[in-house]
Amino acid sequence: MSGPGEGKKLLKRVKVYIHEKGKSGASVTHLDIESPDIAKIIKENEITFVKGKSGGIFIALKKPMIERAEKIIKK
Repeated sequence: MSGPGEGKKLLKRVKVYIHEKGKSGASVTHLDIESPDIAKIIKENEITFVKGKSGGIFIALKKPMIERAEKIIKK
């Protein structure tokens, strides 16, 4: 886990849940990552790639997602 650094913007108001199968409508156990900023970057029903990394995860962004993320960075 590399932590803060140049070119990184900390997202606040991020909530992460382990959502258990069979509860609150979950058909499989999964992670829910909820954030107004993330919802602006990755729109509902868009698909991306997630890979584990030391201390966390890496979420790859497609070109339209990158453009939306860069708008948030510039604010």
